[in-house]
Amino acid sequence: MSQATAVTDATFESEVLGSDKTILVDFWAEWCGPCRAVSPILDQIAAEHSDKITVVKLDVDANPETAMKYQITSIPAMKVYRGGEVVKTVIGAKPKGALEAELADFLA
Repeated sequence: MSQATAVTDATFESEVLGSDKTILVDFWAEWCGPCRAVSPILDQIAAEHSDKITVVKLDVDANPETAMKYQITSIPAMKVYRGGEVVKTVIGAKPKGALEAELADFLA
């Protein structure tokens, strides 16, 4: 079971931009192999750091409006939002250690 909850074009503003938490959005698609590879890693990070960061997923095929707004041209793309602003972008599947290093500022 995924730790990450799904967001949509309709819920993105309230659940991500309106949140007072640090949110990592995983922009993904069902057909994307690297997206499927990184998903369990993000679930682990979500479970281990739930007090510091919330992980949500946005299917770019089902929610093209949000994907277009944030100029998602390559997936998997992970964007960290704080106070409604993008504060970090990570492109591509990476091993857990590399992802944790990229996200160190938010997991500390």
